[in-house]
Amino acid sequence: MNGVPSENESVPEHLPGGSGGVWKVGRTVRRPTGPWTPAVHELLGWLSEQGLGGIPHVGGLDEDGREIVSYIEGRGVPVDDEVVLDTVLVEAVTWLRDFHDIVEDFRPDGPRTWRQAGEAELEPGQIICHNDPGAYNWIVQSGHFVAMIDWDLAGPGERIDDLAFLCWTGIPLYREIPVEDVARRIDLVVDAYGEWGPRTLLDAVVARMTTATERIAAGIERGDPGMLNLARKGEPQRTRDRVAAFVERMPAILAALD
Repeated sequence: MNGVPSENESVPEHLPGGSGGVWKVGRTVRRPTGPWTPAVHELLGWLSEQGLGGIPHVGGLDEDGREIVSYIEGRGVPVDDEVVLDTVLVEAVTWLRDFHDIVEDFRPDGPRTWRQAGEAELEPGQIICHNDPGAYNWIVQSGHFVAMIDWDLAGPGERIDDLAFLCWTGIPLYREIPVEDVARRIDLVVDAYGEWGPRTLLDAVVARMTTATERIAAGIERGDPGMLNLARKGEPQRTRDRVAAFVERMPAILAALD
């Protein structure tokens, strides 16, 4: 992760996730770009200058117009088949808090174009959020969280929205696990981030994931390739159904927190 290594002659390897057009080439990853790419590259470059670890480094564009970012060793998290260790969850939340504290000082000198917000400036109280810090975007190495990838949805938002999104697949809340485990892991998140109580966070999860369905629907409407890929997986209705099921489980989770 010390910058983008030089390209070698390795055969490109297709990587799962993203909008279907993500490839590993040597020690780099090549991804599709859009009007939001300059703002994301500016953000990642600035974060790197501030010393934030656990992020890909930008190496510009290749001859096909794809962005070049550094490949980070480790494995992704298959969220439908795995519940990450408590220690990995805490490490991810701690990283998110560090990112939020650092990015508080990122104040672009005018509007920037972001994928979901369009041309926008930061409003009072907002920061540039990752906006998609689900566990499927974590890189785990030797049993530890080491990086957050896929920054193309970054844009203005509230800190608690990022944390709520992380909880959705990181605890996880989108599917049913034993309620005692949910309560314990919510407490771990609350302690690691150190800002809000569990009830406030749970309410934020419902609000944030409802917003996620609205953004997916809007992206599908405007023909965003990434959102169209999600449509083929049943979105946004799949998440709407999961949010409704989570709301039904909320009373039991709240009772377990008492």
